[in-house]
Amino acid sequence: MMSPPILLVADKNKQIYDLPGFLACGQAGPQISVLSPKQLIPLPKDSNLFFLPNRYPVGFNIQKNTYEPMANCSPVAAFIPPGYTQTLTAAYAEAKDAELLPLFSYAPVAYYKGAFYIPAIRIDQRKNHDLSSLDKKMLCKKIQVFEGTKNRLITHLAGCAQVNSCPNAINFFLGKYEAPLPVSPSCNARCLGCISAQPKGSCPATQPRITFVPTPEEIAEVALTHINRVSRSIVSFGQGCEGEPLLNAAIIKKAINIIRKETSRGTIHMNTNAGRTKDVEALCKAGLNSMRVSLNSVRPDLYHSYYSPRDYTFSDVIASIVTAKQHKKFIALNYLVMPGLTDTKEEFQKLVKFIHKTRVDMIQWRNLNYDPQRYLKKMDQNNKSPLLGIKTIIQLLQKQFPKLRHGYFNIPQ
Repeated sequence: MMSPPILLVADKNKQIYDLPGFLACGQAGPQISVLSPKQLIPLPKDSNLFFLPNRYPVGFNIQKNTYEPMANCSPVAAFIPPGYTQTLTAAYAEAKDAELLPLFSYAPVAYYKGAFYIPAIRIDQRKNHDLSSLDKKMLCKKIQVFEGTKNRLITHLAGCAQVNSCPNAINFFLGKYEAPLPVSPSCNARCLGCISAQPKGSCPATQPRITFVPTPEEIAEVALTHINRVSRSIVSFGQGCEGEPLLNAAIIKKAINIIRKETSRGTIHMNTNAGRTKDVEALCKAGLNSMRVSLNSVRPDLYHSYYSPRDYTFSDVIASIVTAKQHKKFIALNYLVMPGLTDTKEEFQKLVKFIHKTRVDMIQWRNLNYDPQRYLKKMDQNNKSPLLGIKTIIQLLQKQFPKLRHGYFNIPQ
């Protein structure tokens, strides 16, 4: 008989141990549960293991038949690679002096069948952001081709590729998949989990934000370079190293005009908070092909709690999506997943209504990178609604909306 998933912990020397007699657990909001083999997949390659300071792992004590926090050790959590969606967060109790965790997602890790396993699903089989086989020497040679360029955007992307290991920046230089077109040093939202700007006293941002606004010509040079050498290429505004691209809609429109005068090939895409409907419409008319809209929730109060929009509201986001669909654009949701909120019955019912209203084409199920317990407290989520489970809500949506696509990466049109 196969042994059940066992709890993993880390000691003060960062050594990982399994604790026989204690079952591995996961958490969704305040609810802790024992991990079952049906929930688990092998820890994906290129995952990162984290030890959570000033927190106590919670396991299920088989002898006492109860959940129990472990003293004198730390929880072990995994930050999983793109293409995977975690279905639970690590189960732990906080110490009084626990600080905000860095901007990652934290999946529980169990010891099962002689290896590490996590509760997650492979939501996208494509390897657009797979850096496991990256030849860094080759990347350096590809970047050196642009040595001496006067294009500030290319120089910026070289830093993103070499210093921050940005997959899209790397793909630009390697000539494959999707190329980034960051344009905006500023933003009209103050997201809790913004990876490029965090207030003093919070956790550090994970990558620096672009400090200049590129010219339409600089943008077009990057876009055309990528489009002309990549089949089914995507070039996209709205990257992790910038704020909100719509704040520079006029420049983007000029860049699109230059690109489309040169070629009709390639997908011109935008990742956006979609708060400026008039700008969305103008860019759709100019030649924008697709748009991905970021949401942590389809409930206005929870959306506003996370994004803190400055000059727009959730109703503007809906209006932008509807407008883009009227122009026959492909629309995806960057749906930021947090077990305990995303998989509540209330959120699911609201999401179904949202899909009916907006007719979005795709949901990208991306893990929300933020301290899970702090996030749910800020959202004032006390699990008043029953939990359906991340995997279950995806399956229900597949049945109810058979044409709706599910994945992680942008799709060329």
